[in-house]
Amino acid sequence: MMRTNLLIIGAGPYGLATAAYASERGVDALRVGQPVAFCHEHMPAGMLLRSPLDWQIDPFGRRTLLAFLLERGVAPGDADPVPLELFCDYAGWFQESYGLRFRPHWITDLTKAREGFEALSADGERILARHVLLAPGFAPFAHVPTELAGLVPAGRYSHTCDTVDFSRFRGRRCLIVGGRQSAYEWAALMAEAGAPEVHISHRHEQPRFEPSDWSWVGALIEATARERGWFRRLPETERESIRQHFWSEGRRKLEPWLAPRLRNDAIQCRPRTTPAACEETASGALKVTLDSGDSLTVDHILFATGYRVDVASLPLLSHAGIASALRTDEGMPRLDEDFQTNLDGLFMAGLPATRAFGPFFGFVAGAPAAARLIVERVIASSAG
Repeated sequence: MMRTNLLIIGAGPYGLATAAYASERGVDALRVGQPVAFCHEHMPAGMLLRSPLDWQIDPFGRRTLLAFLLERGVAPGDADPVPLELFCDYAGWFQESYGLRFRPHWITDLTKAREGFEALSADGERILARHVLLAPGFAPFAHVPTELAGLVPAGRYSHTCDTVDFSRFRGRRCLIVGGRQSAYEWAALMAEAGAPEVHISHRHEQPRFEPSDWSWVGALIEATARERGWFRRLPETERESIRQHFWSEGRRKLEPWLAPRLRNDAIQCRPRTTPAACEETASGALKVTLDSGDSLTVDHILFATGYRVDVASLPLLSHAGIASALRTDEGMPRLDEDFQTNLDGLFMAGLPATRAFGPFFGFVAGAPAAARLIVERVIASSAG
């Protein structure tokens, strides 16, 4: 049985930021996960990130993305937009700079213990932790609406989260359902890989090509770090206004650098449509009828339908019954001002925290502030 004060489950930006802050503050912590695994396993090579250069991981503001570029001799203008590979290199540099080592085996079960929590890893190790941070990232929450999935024969569709090798689409026709940045960027990548037809179907008008403005986000994140509970104390109308502002930047715009890549005869956009029926033909192709009445023949359907949090569905929680003890609202955990759930000592960060802290805490920009709040609470709890 291994023992630790803080068990960090997850090695994405929130896990890395918390691990670095805990290390510098002298907190005994055990770290579990594959660093930035989502970037390596669920994001395609050649992808360009929408996040600005000042969105970074370091809670101390030292080992930032801009500092990494400076050390590597890369001009900021040459890294905007940020290539996925560059961000992965930055995360590795950040991890190495702080001397952070993560145990690669994922946690399969988490149970409440007499003093804290007991975790079981995939290789059979047992860990007793007074505090636990669960930073599961995006992958467990990939969402395909039931009414759409039910239209398509089993095995004939996938989600963007699990579709990152585009070589298999060479010579194959595809329908992408969804109309935000990922749908259009995946369409470009598919066409560039040799897909002869890529159709994009979505219910709304086509988003406009316009740079997203994230300049206002940093001040709100710092307000959360400076004034615990700031976001939740706002009137609901103000919280909703912030959410709508954030999503209008992220969901109602397409990055201008994507536009030239979409000027491809293979790509056809079909706004204000949605699939109404789908059947497999004798040749093995899929005949899809849109609610507009148009009919398409494709070989694969890709859902670019985003993510929906349901923490009760996380296997490491549901296997051991913790999920039933968690208080949630529409799948999101109820968190206090320091990201702690109703179970004393269990924290959640990243996408599960967006309801309580605002949509920006689902992305890398919120990681430094979250790390400071979580670790300071762990320190205070340990002292008490």
